[in-house]
Amino acid sequence: MARLKIVVPGDAPPQIQGSPHLERLKPYGDVVLYTDRPETTEEKIRRAKKADILINSRGMVKWHADVLKYLPKLKLISLCSIGTDMIDLDEAKKRGIAVCNQPGRTAPVVAEHSFGLMFALAKRAAFMTASMQSGKWPRIDNVYLQGKTIGIIGTGHIGSEMARLANAIGMNVIAWTYHPSAERAKQLSIEYVSFEDLLRMSDVVSLHVKLTDDSFHLIGERELALMKPNALLINVARGQIVDTDALVHALNRGHLGGAAIDVYEQEPPPANHPLLKCEQVILTPHCADMTPEGVDLLNEGVVDNIIAFLEGNPKNVVV
Repeated sequence: MARLKIVVPGDAPPQIQGSPHLERLKPYGDVVLYTDRPETTEEKIRRAKKADILINSRGMVKWHADVLKYLPKLKLISLCSIGTDMIDLDEAKKRGIAVCNQPGRTAPVVAEHSFGLMFALAKRAAFMTASMQSGKWPRIDNVYLQGKTIGIIGTGHIGSEMARLANAIGMNVIAWTYHPSAERAKQLSIEYVSFEDLLRMSDVVSLHVKLTDDSFHLIGERELALMKPNALLINVARGQIVDTDALVHALNRGHLGGAAIDVYEQEPPPANHPLLKCEQVILTPHCADMTPEGVDLLNEGVVDNIIAFLEGNPKNVVV
């Protein structure tokens, strides 16, 4: 029997290249890794067309219908992520391609990054550093977070962990989710409120919903206007959940106190993107789970999902 071909089609970080978890796949097939991102659709197809299984290592490579139709051997896409927005799930289902993700696996890692972004933003760390490096001695108020209200939008695995961390430092935690429950509120020591009330009441708004048609541009011009003057916005979910143009406008006119962003509508954002020129921002390159611990968890999970699928006991199947 021919050995399976398992392909990491691009953006394979050093941590996965030397991962001992990939060794567990040797009895099942041959692993081919590409460390650079495919620059064209044609290159993407060339790398993947003979693959039985794809490992999407960072979610940066998109698999839409115009690509999937050229991959007749493909049986499984195993994701190193919770999010599935980089896959055309309808097309995958139509073609009998299973898609497996990793819900909640790195929630504490991502939540800690979000928590750290909140502190860096509240303490004006980037602004003050840049000012001092340019020879200035800045005098600007920073934000004392204890006793302030944080509004968490989405209380899944990551949002729940963010709530725990915020409670631990004495913040008042309110939340909104598509499916609130009194039991969940009690479990997380939070109060569920309406979406509009959360925006009006919060000193910090932290986004933790998945990207769907309903959450696309969930935070736009109207929602930003509802937020308190000088409120802080944190986004480690997906870039498309925020209307970036509206956010830039709110920052530049001084309505918001700042924004901390790990995800972008276009990744990476172009060098001339106006968000990069805003003063009160903290920006990281979609790396919330990129700690040694987080990467190891994802590498282990992506291999676990592949082996479970090949042994007839698939898990974490989205379609």
